[in-house]
Amino acid sequence: MREIAGKLSSALNRVVDAVVVILLAALVLDVWIGVMDRYLFHWQFNWPEIMARYLMIWVALLAISCGIARRDHIGLTILIDRFPETLRRGVLIGCDLLALALFIWTFIYGLQFAISGASRFAMIFGMSMAPAFAAVPTAAALASVQLALCLVRDAGRYAIQDQAAEV
Repeated sequence: MREIAGKLSSALNRVVDAVVVILLAALVLDVWIGVMDRYLFHWQFNWPEIMARYLMIWVALLAISCGIARRDHIGLTILIDRFPETLRRGVLIGCDLLALALFIWTFIYGLQFAISGASRFAMIFGMSMAPAFAAVPTAAALASVQLALCLVRDAGRYAIQDQAAEV
C-alpha cells in the first residue's frame, strides 16, 4: 500500500510540477512584456500587471502540493526529534491529519469562494473572476490528495531520511 501511494504521489506531482513550470514561464514572459512596455516601447498595455498577479497566485498555490509531495515545507523538528520513535511517528501522523483537515476545510470554503467569483468581473479583462478564484479550491484539493498519499507513503516517518535509511 505504501509503495502504491508513493507511486501515485510521484505521478501526481510530475503533472502538477509541469503545470507549475508552464505557468511560471507564462508569468516570466508576462512580466517581461510589462517591463518592455513600460520602459522601452510604451505600448500602454493595461493587462500585464493584473495577469502577473493571477499567474503568481496560481503558481504559489499549486506549488503547495509539490512541497507536500517532497516534504519540502519548513518544519521545526528540534523537539519532535527528541521523542521516542513511536511517539514521534504519532505526532507526525497527527500533524499530517491536522493539515489534511485544514486543506479539506479550505477546499470546501474555496468552492463557495470560486462560485462567488462567477458573478464578479475583472474590470480590465471583462472576464469572470471564477477562474482566478478557482485557484483556492483546486490547490486545496490537490494538497489534500497529495497529503493523504504522503501520509500513507511515509506512515509518520520523515520521508527523505527514513526512506534513505531503509535502502
